[in-house]
Amino acid sequence: MVNGFSHTKNSLTFLKKYIVPFSEIKMTDISLVGGKNASLGEMIQFMIPKGIEVPNGFAITVDAYDEFIAYNQLDAKIKEEIGKCDIDDIRSLTKTGMIIRQLMVSSEFPQDIADNIIEEYYKLSAQYGQENTDVAVRSSATAEDLPDASFAGQQETYLNVRSANDVLTCVRKCWASLFTDRAISYRAHFNYDHFDVKLSVGIQKMVRSDLAVSGVAFSIDTESGFKDVVLINSSYGLGELIVQGAVSPDEFLVFKPTLKKGFNSIIEKKRGAKDIKMIYDPSSEKRVKNVHVDKEYQKVFSLNNENILKIAKWVCLIEDYYTELKGHWCPMDIEWGIDGLTNQLFILQARPETIHSMKQNTVISEYKMDDSVKTVLLKGIAVGNKVATGKVNVLYSIDGRGSISDGSDFKEGDILVTEMTDPDWEPLMKKASAIITDRGGRTCHAAIIAREMGIPAIVGTMNGSEVLIAGTEITVSCAEGAVGMVYEGILDYTETKTDITNLPETRTPIMLNVGSPEMALNFASYPQKGVGLAREEFIINNYIQVHPMALLKHKTLGDAELTKSINSLIVGYDNEEDYFIKRLSYGISKIGAAFYPNKVIVRFSDFKSNEYFNMLGGKYFEPKEENPMIGWRGASRYYSESYKEAFVMECKAISVVREKMGLNNVIVMIPFCRTIMEIQKVLAIMEEAGLKRGENGLEVYLMAEIPSNIILADQFADYIDGFSIGSNDLTQLALGLDRDSSLVAHIYDERNDAVKMLITQLIKVAKSKGKKVGICGQGPSDFPDFAQFLVEQGIDSISVTPDSFLRTSKAIYEIEQELLRDNKNINK
Repeated sequence: MVNGFSHTKNSLTFLKKYIVPFSEIKMTDISLVGGKNASLGEMIQFMIPKGIEVPNGFAITVDAYDEFIAYNQLDAKIKEEIGKCDIDDIRSLTKTGMIIRQLMVSSEFPQDIADNIIEEYYKLSAQYGQENTDVAVRSSATAEDLPDASFAGQQETYLNVRSANDVLTCVRKCWASLFTDRAISYRAHFNYDHFDVKLSVGIQKMVRSDLAVSGVAFSIDTESGFKDVVLINSSYGLGELIVQGAVSPDEFLVFKPTLKKGFNSIIEKKRGAKDIKMIYDPSSEKRVKNVHVDKEYQKVFSLNNENILKIAKWVCLIEDYYTELKGHWCPMDIEWGIDGLTNQLFILQARPETIHSMKQNTVISEYKMDDSVKTVLLKGIAVGNKVATGKVNVLYSIDGRGSISDGSDFKEGDILVTEMTDPDWEPLMKKASAIITDRGGRTCHAAIIAREMGIPAIVGTMNGSEVLIAGTEITVSCAEGAVGMVYEGILDYTETKTDITNLPETRTPIMLNVGSPEMALNFASYPQKGVGLAREEFIINNYIQVHPMALLKHKTLGDAELTKSINSLIVGYDNEEDYFIKRLSYGISKIGAAFYPNKVIVRFSDFKSNEYFNMLGGKYFEPKEENPMIGWRGASRYYSESYKEAFVMECKAISVVREKMGLNNVIVMIPFCRTIMEIQKVLAIMEEAGLKRGENGLEVYLMAEIPSNIILADQFADYIDGFSIGSNDLTQLALGLDRDSSLVAHIYDERNDAVKMLITQLIKVAKSKGKKVGICGQGPSDFPDFAQFLVEQGIDSISVTPDSFLRTSKAIYEIEQELLRDNKNINK
């Protein structure tokens, strides 16, 4: 085994050989050709036979690098310059890097090395039927892409190189980039000897993605470390802008387990801005330039479903191969591109992911902001789940591409605010307590480095560098979901760490109440038994953003502004119904995938009329009720002619999740169902819409939250598979109070004897009818003694909010042990 990789075949040994075709290289040759080139060789030999396309090329070995250094007597000069450098001083670091790079770029090739490079370049050109083919010249360091440090992006890449002489020039520049400021600092940070890291260079046929689409893909969720998804970022043109964070890309999530079973397993699609793209420009020094993308292309997804699934399948094949090669799970970080001339998809690079794969997901770190009134200054995409405070330090790039202007005044603990970052910023980023950028998505450079360094970042704010004032104190919170919040001032927050391996195992299954699909993957590592309540309301509010009936009927209302708003939402979808069904299915499927194969109980929408009224277009369809809490909600809406069309769309979305995506662990729950007649009507409409109870294992639960549900439990049981107690509404209706009224709030208590008696009666009847009964109300989350009462009654499961999971688990375990000591039965 070499560098963690093993092969059944022996690795080739090269003795002072300067050029090696990719087809002769394997992962065991990292010491000769670096991690990037070794991986390309591995894929060309073993992935192309599996149907994966990889552009060909060759590697210039570290022997050539050593010979170049020796021929020009550069080693002593480099050691002298680094010896004089103060790594923590930005000015000193900049000066040292500049001197060393200039030495290397101005040095000459030994003639035999130059001849070998030129000869191999012409061979590659001939293979593609060209005299001078366009190639990418990529650095490949011997310490790059190893599992204990991510050197990815530390050295340079040159694109659209179209002549033998240009190749030689770019090779020298690649070797010089081993001593960029960022690379010198990075090696010092990870305690790598500057002279133990050597540089190979890869010459690879260019894929003309400047005419199409390119991006990156991870075989792991980069935020949560959830291992069962492929995360794909996509944008127009060359993929460098995604890595730089200069563009906000489209984002797609694909669920691996059902993908491998042949399902359309795209569980999330997010549209990015994609306002600029990088294309070829032979006249410029960099050989590329950025141009604006037409608005019509910005508004649609850059990848179709066919290519999303194809990329995901290839990523799974590559991950499986490298996992077998290494002997343990090996998540992958992959670059891909589609050639605009041939419409072919290619894998451009693949390397082991080096951040989440090294983490042990056994400790739950919970960050919580205090409940004081907060002034929100800015919002963006949250990276991580932490909170940080500090002073704003706004820095600007000098060329619009991310190159740092001046970081000499940046102090330890400052919050870095800028348009975007690139690897040149890394020495300075290490000092930051948090990072805020105008541009970028979850896989941009700033996001990657923030995760690696364990600091929170908020990217894609659009105008953070304009809104935030240098020197002011702020709080950066990534602890409140997918949206990162920037607050005025230094605010208090708490951090709680718990090792979940030390949690006692309870006999009573503990499930989670999950409202936000964005947070679902973060909760998947909890020792839970599934989701007892997933509310559709949150998904409709955040993913659909319009009243369902207004969505369907807006053209008949004569409201031009409403129609304009809805038309902007549904861009890229077939029609209004397609938009609703797909968006809702993405939100549901993300929760279903996070907890697969455990049961996920999705409650149909339970908006009240006052809540629906406030949604876009809601005023046209909602009545004004004196007490919406006991008005037109839940089941009574579903069969109403005024809402039935919307409920049918909800059913179709569930059907898509179960039948097309393969997530048959998702089941449904009917809320606020007052009578037997109502449940009969709802089940009939569900069946018409393609959701038939019992078909393909579909279970239907009843939200037991009305006294009639308990009084008639033996009759309701004939139509359902289980009950889930909604203790919030059950308490309201048992005690005859409005739980939204502050005037009677002091009476509201789930632990009231009347509520407990109803729950006890339901559990007894449900068990006599052979039906499961759980609870998903807030009571067990707020009151551990209430959770203990439920265990004593023999409840089948308890579903709690994630923030109360730890204390509820401990309370349940304690009462279970007490019952066992008293020789009482549990869950009987």
